[in-house]
Amino acid sequence: MTHDRCPAAHPEDPTPCGGPVVVSVLDAGGAGADGCEHHGARLLASLDRGRVHGLPHAAPGTAIRVFKAADGIRPFCWLDGPRTEPSQLSHAENRTRHSR
Repeated sequence: MTHDRCPAAHPEDPTPCGGPVVVSVLDAGGAGADGCEHHGARLLASLDRGRVHGLPHAAPGTAIRVFKAADGIRPFCWLDGPRTEPSQLSHAENRTRHSR
């Protein structure tokens, strides 16, 4: 991790932070990382049963924005290659597949 990116930024994700650190993203076991909205959403999208909480200084609705953004992001979205398995698709894509 470089000093100019938040702790939620995956080392292989090349994107810059999208603002200040405002959320905490936790995995199913309770381990987590604080991050900007951008990397918080990307991390949440890559976790199974993850959850997000706004930090005390975050604006109201921050965690909801991250949660909604994560819904449309594919897990580990910075990786190239075909995405055909449900675990490789976003939650929104999986809902669309199952509603047909």
